[in-house]
Amino acid sequence: MTSVERWERRTEWPLTVAALVFLIAYAIPIAWPDVGAATRSVCSGITWLTWAVFALDYLVRLHLAERRWSFVRHNVLDLAIVVLPILRPLRLVRVLALVSVLNRSGARNLRGQVVLYAGAGTLLLVLLGALAITDAERGHDGSNVANLGYGFWWAATTLTTVGYGDRFPVTTTGRFVAVVLMAGGLALLGTITATLASLLVERVAEANEDEQAATRAQVRELAAEFRALRDQLPAGGTSSQ
Repeated sequence: MTSVERWERRTEWPLTVAALVFLIAYAIPIAWPDVGAATRSVCSGITWLTWAVFALDYLVRLHLAERRWSFVRHNVLDLAIVVLPILRPLRLVRVLALVSVLNRSGARNLRGQVVLYAGAGTLLLVLLGALAITDAERGHDGSNVANLGYGFWWAATTLTTVGYGDRFPVTTTGRFVAVVLMAGGLALLGTITATLASLLVERVAEANEDEQAATRAQVRELAAEFRALRDQLPAGGTSSQ
């Protein structure tokens, strides 16, 4: 295990908690636009603090990486989120680590794992999409996503590829959020499909191994019986004479 992997394993849960805290601080001013100035300041301070935590995490991993240029190339999104504060909401994808943790410690059967991935991933993407689109569109001329309720409706129809067209982004930031949500929906579907296929292949392989083991055991039993019969033939022939 490399130094970067050890660091990532050690900080996975703290960073997941930080992402959840960021989610709450990011959501409060959007869900309650009439909240007081003091609360807005606290939420803004928390979002900047969590951004600093993730920036520090990136710098530490970069320092520990044996090949730093390769690390940068393979972590472009992390770098963009650290360098461009406008992309900070995308850091919430780290909350998806909760799905992986729950999957390892939770459901053990095929149906439970698929339901867990689909349910948690879908709810998370809808929540993030609704918050981001409402934040981007509210108050702009021509906007038809004026509140969080419309944001949830738009996120749900976009993620499920229904796309009624009654709600749509009019700002550049809103359209960027739409592209990210569409890509996230496709990635979620691909993850679920790949997980399902992998589990099915694993189950089939296990069944084949069990069948092969049973077949080998039967062959050994037949071979033993054949040897026993063969050993008895000379004795039987002598006694008959």
